[in-house]
Amino acid sequence: MMRLPTILMGLLISFGVLSMPQPVDEHIPQAKLVGEGKFTYLFWDVYNAQLFAPDGRWQAQAPYALTLTYLRNFDGEDIAVRSREEMEGLGFKDKEKLASWEQVMKDIFPDVQEGEQITGIIKADQTTVFYKNQELIGAVEDREFGEQFFAIWLHENTSEPRLRKKLIGEK
Repeated sequence: MMRLPTILMGLLISFGVLSMPQPVDEHIPQAKLVGEGKFTYLFWDVYNAQLFAPDGRWQAQAPYALTLTYLRNFDGEDIAVRSREEMEGLGFKDKEKLASWEQVMKDIFPDVQEGEQITGIIKADQTTVFYKNQELIGAVEDREFGEQFFAIWLHENTSEPRLRKKLIGEK
């Protein structure tokens, strides 16, 4: 009788019910879910977010991953512009770098349809890689970019503090 839960867990994992995005598993040792939450803007559900880190314990130091599963269709360029605005809103004021990063994000971020995922991973070497679903779509080898990009969700002064708390596992 004790074996039944083990067998059921194995089946759930093998069918992908409890699995994490493959890129997370590739880049983060002992990756586990830290927390998750839904971002809603006014009346619209925008995306579900999941944060993964080694052993399920997030620290500001890499590596960790954030997966956004979109609940609406979005233009990739709009995602890039909004990301730059959020970085600027958190106090990053280097206009030249912001403009450069915005262009990099416009080049990387594709249009997304409802149900598609974008996963951003800041690796131990401080490179940030992005995947759409399971496909690599770009990389940025700039430590400062990774810090500022993930601060959108994880900085204590984020524009969405309730989502941050859910992501980092606080109540």
